[in-house]
Amino acid sequence: MNVSDAKKLKALEDENNRLKRLLADAMLDNAALKDLATKNY
Repeated sequence: MNVSDAKKLKALEDENNRLKRLLADAMLDNAALKDLATKNY
């Protein structure tokens, strides 16, 4: 693995971590909305 490959891998890992955080936030929002919806009925 050369330096260019290592930089690409690091960039992909960073992007993957960012997307995982976005997904986790969206799942938490979804769960909170579902909880509110069930409490209102």
